[in-house]
Amino acid sequence: MPCPVARTLDVVGEWWTLMIVRDAFRGARRFEEFRSVGIADNILSNRLRKLVEQGVFERRKYSDHPERFEYVLTEKGRDLLSVVAALASWGKKWTVGRDITGMRHEVCGEPLRLQIYCDKCERTVDASEIRVPRAIRSELSAAS
Repeated sequence: MPCPVARTLDVVGEWWTLMIVRDAFRGARRFEEFRSVGIADNILSNRLRKLVEQGVFERRKYSDHPERFEYVLTEKGRDLLSVVAALASWGKKWTVGRDITGMRHEVCGEPLRLQIYCDKCERTVDASEIRVPRAIRSELSAAS
């Protein structure tokens, strides 16, 4: 697929998948800990297997009798933090409910805010300054 958004959604686009990744950032590592999101065991098993296959999690044995594994975020998985944070930020602004993400700067304790930054201009960029070139839109339409 020529679109990185589509390729990303192919890996993490299912609703439960990002909830599992969110909980991994909160410290969940074992199957039982991921169950707290309310997911059925068969769906959780399938999602964890897919995330391991995609290199988002590494599966590590922590018990031989009975054989048990934990799921640890890889570098690829840790890079999803900005995706989870962006979804949380959007949700805080545009949906109703309390914020259970609790994402804060560890050093000072303040809430975080995501920004888009231009390295060349050395400044943050507003959404109104971003454009998607027409040629890319045409390629995306042709690819679907």
